[in-house]
Amino acid sequence: MIIYIQSMVIKMVKNKFDGFPKELFIFFADLAINNDRIWFNKHKKDYEQFVLAPSRSFVVAMGERLSELSPDIQAIPAVNKSLFRQNRDTRFSKDKSPYKTNLGILFWEGDRKRMECPGFYFHVEAGNLMLGGGLYQFPKDLIEPYRKAVTDNNSGKELSDIVKTLKQEKIVLGGSHYKRVPQGYDPNHQNAEFLKHNGLYTMIETRIPKEFHSDKLIDYCFERYNKMYPLHKWILTYL
Repeated sequence: MIIYIQSMVIKMVKNKFDGFPKELFIFFADLAINNDRIWFNKHKKDYEQFVLAPSRSFVVAMGERLSELSPDIQAIPAVNKSLFRQNRDTRFSKDKSPYKTNLGILFWEGDRKRMECPGFYFHVEAGNLMLGGGLYQFPKDLIEPYRKAVTDNNSGKELSDIVKTLKQEKIVLGGSHYKRVPQGYDPNHQNAEFLKHNGLYTMIETRIPKEFHSDKLIDYCFERYNKMYPLHKWILTYL
């Protein structure tokens, strides 16, 4: 049933991805100045034309390409699926601005909820593009399996080798959270730094590349996601 619904959503996306329009940045710049519901509702057609429509096409095209790495990757061109909501959750925030001024897209793999699965992230904000891979924050029940995998001779060495390669590629590793190695684990272990993580992810951040406005963006992202894939696979394998 889920696969059927996913295929129906994809079929609804008619346009081939030819890049994001320059108007996308104009829309977000104006939204940053006029961040209220009246303005957004007045410019909703601009949002749908310059942000939502090309984002859906991107999800379909990028998902097809990522399936070459992970056949089970989830790429669903719908809000609250691969597309993050534009509305902000302001319940516990001092900033009551109702809308995000960035574009966020996620491709995930696994049987859990999308935010509890490893995947690939696409983020556009203020003239910058950030590509990410991995799992931003482990669900509580995965913390202990993660630590055991880190300290295991085989999986721990595999992770260490992956991180070394990422550093050589100048890809940033994120997820370090705790100041100390957790109790019960050797603070002198060769992978002790990984034990301080509550998430494991990679990031590449650049100014908007020229490929952003053409179909070549798919190749641009795939090249970088491919470098992040070993970490993605490690998480899937051992957690």
